[in-house]
Amino acid sequence: MEILRYVAFSTDPKGGNPAGVVLDATGVDDAAMQAVAAEVGCSETAFAVEAGDGLLDVRYFSPLAEVPFCGHATIATAVAHARAHGTGRLLLRTKAGEVAVTTDRAGDGTVVATLVSVAPRTAPLPQAVLDELLAALRWPAEDLDPALPPRAAFAGAWHAVVAAGSRRRLADLDYDVPALTALMHREGWTTVDLVWRESPTVFHARNPFPPGGVVEDPATGAAAAAFGGYLRELELVSPPTTLTIHQGADMGRPSTITVSVPAGPHTGIGVTGTAVPI
Repeated sequence: MEILRYVAFSTDPKGGNPAGVVLDATGVDDAAMQAVAAEVGCSETAFAVEAGDGLLDVRYFSPLAEVPFCGHATIATAVAHARAHGTGRLLLRTKAGEVAVTTDRAGDGTVVATLVSVAPRTAPLPQAVLDELLAALRWPAEDLDPALPPRAAFAGAWHAVVAAGSRRRLADLDYDVPALTALMHREGWTTVDLVWRESPTVFHARNPFPPGGVVEDPATGAAAAAFGGYLRELELVSPPTTLTIHQGADMGRPSTITVSVPAGPHTGIGVTGTAVPI
């Protein structure tokens, strides 16, 4: 199979989040997909199989395990598909459900992709779980932003959402890897979405991803979609609205994710970004 490597949510190959992309994974079994993802070494590699009329069956593997949905690898796959077959609309059948993706070319020729997530939802974090999470992060409770309460959020994959009260708190990330890994496995979280609110519509994020064998994700589209749903459900934004999420700067891979939050309470969240080949 042909294995492509793209950076998503950046126009600079030195920024964004790298992803592996296999546009034709016909006949490839689970063990081979997992082995390829481990060899590629990106936080996720997407494996697509054409099902006709713009329909793709897509699966996502981290270096250690399969995940139900991955935003940055979806953006990378859509851009790679557009470069090979032209821009337009795709429908991706993922383990999380159907995800519509559109691609278009910007004025400078860059291919831009927008995905619409499955219906998002949130769940409370019991105090004991939150205490365990903060202990693993080594974050004192007084460093959190009380205006953005901790929750679990879903838009294809589950993420714990924890808001820092300052940019300085977000920048200081030195977590207990074994403790956080065990907690995330037990709770079924793909990443922990650590955020700081710069303005009503501008956020900064960091996403530990130890269950996938990645210390930190430089751009997490699935978490961005889940976060958009979280903000809408908790009435922390006034939809329809557009959010900008900056991620990856603290690890030297700056990324920009645009999130569209529609007014409908059960509608999918839009995530837009670019991708370029490495």
